Amino acid sequence: MLYLNNKRYLQQKSKCEKFYLLNTQGIYFLCKTLVQMSNSTPTPAVLILADGNVFYGNAFGKIGTATGEICFNTGMTGYQEVFTDPSYYGQVLIMNTVHIGNYGVKAVDVESDGVKVKAVIGRNLEEKFSRFMADGSLQDYFEEQGVVAIDGIDTRALVAHVRIQGAMNCIISSESLDVEKLKAELQQVPSMDGLELASIVSTKEAYFLGDEKSDIRISVLDFGIKKNILNCLVERGAYVKVHPAKTSFEELEQFKPNGYFISNGPGDPAPMDYAIKTVKQILAANKPLFGICLGHQLLALANDIPTFKMHHGHRGLNHPVKNIITGKSEISTQNHGFGVDPAAVKANANVEITHVNLNDESIEGIRLKNKPAFSVQYHPEATPGPHDSRYLFDDFINLINSRN
Repeated sequence: MLYLNNKRYLQQKSKCEKFYLLNTQGIYFLCKTLVQMSNSTPTPAVLILADGNVFYGNAFGKIGTATGEICFNTGMTGYQEVFTDPSYYGQVLIMNTVHIGNYGVKAVDVESDGVKVKAVIGRNLEEKFSRFMADGSLQDYFEEQGVVAIDGIDTRALVAHVRIQGAMNCIISSESLDVEKLKAELQQVPSMDGLELASIVSTKEAYFLGDEKSDIRISVLDFGIKKNILNCLVERGAYVKVHPAKTSFEELEQFKPNGYFISNGPGDPAPMDYAIKTVKQILAANKPLFGICLGHQLLALANDIPTFKMHHGHRGLNHPVKNIITGKSEISTQNHGFGVDPAAVKANANVEITHVNLNDESIEGIRLKNKPAFSVQYHPEATPGPHDSRYLFDDFINLINSRN
């Protein structure tokens, strides 16, 4: 459906929830939208970066104050999935696309039980929406979820600044414009470097998905798993038990799994000693293992390959990755601020590089030569358009079946 932002027409229809919009070819479509036009003055808001830069805009979502590490996402769509991705916990997200909220929100378009970003920065955060199937507006959604956001920011200039200066902490406030006071509050925000966050977003209780009669049983370690990862496993016939982050190997084994999945998640992987120990124990048991994103970094750490904090990270739906094994390129979805040390990977005789990022040649995938284990840094369950990387779930299932 084509949504025409015709202000005069919307003003005439300002009290309607359902009406017809005329597209450029003269065809009418029934659209559902909220077109509540208001003459009220927007509430001002301020964004302050750790390097001292100050940006002014308008409040969106909840009136309040929020802090976190600033980062940006280059995706053109899928904003609700992005906001609910647990890997963004602790971060303030710049949405680089000009219009965010223009197709509203829908309950099924989530990757977790709620919004996980600390705050959102946009150029045009939209209350109006044009998708007939939407449940409501982004403004109402943010208010319900308690999300502070700032609108009217030159996101193109801000993203360019972050690309040059690197990721840093920031603060957004729509309840105070006292810059000096906010700067003092910002100084108390811990660095993402060395911050363990996975156990915060992990499930608190174990749960099951799939057919309990299946011969494919997978123990999942949840460090902030996305729902569609679990869907991709269940769709392939797996019966999965999702465990809290700090579950011991002995407890994982009680499920009698024939495969292990190590999930994505937020924060720095290096301080996650408990998880690194568990991954080492899984490898010692010689059972199939597949890791995504944080799971990829933990597999590297379990093989004495260090991780590092990236300059500004990879976040978006359009990152090209080359599969070294097949020679094919994949368009991938990514969300990570840490990477694995390329030199250490190449120096490890037991590790093979399977995927590289075509933008910066960072390591995007590895597999062990002496164990049935592999991982990727990007998100094969996501849908940036094509399903280029879904084969990785098939590879995991095939690996399990080959050893049953």
